Amino acid sequence: MNLSLEILNEHLIVTLKGELDHHTSEEIRKKVDQKYLNKNLRNIVLDLSDLKFMDSSGIGLIMGRYKNCKERNGSISIISTNPYINRMLNMSGLPKIIKIYSSRDEAIRD
Repeated sequence: MNLSLEILNEHLIVTLKGELDHHTSEEIRKKVDQKYLNKNLRNIVLDLSDLKFMDSSGIGLIMGRYKNCKERNGSISIISTNPYINRMLNMSGLPKIIKIYSSRDEAIRD
């Protein structure tokens, strides 16, 4: 798993590459939360474009960050162009509460 964290305005851009599963999700959660809370940010953009695999722990990771953003009156959005990841997101019902975009520009602009 490759994790990249970048700050753009009040957005924490989280780019994930590889596999998001129960082996990697806890360490990613810690790093994302530390950066998000320490920098006092409001919004998170999860870029899942280069994610090859995600299991239910990935859904849990997303839901936890959603809760954090809501507590700060912020928002979370997802970037995903992978049909497999999109299918997982749709099966979980996440698109009902989190917007999914196909590019970073769209996610930040909205």
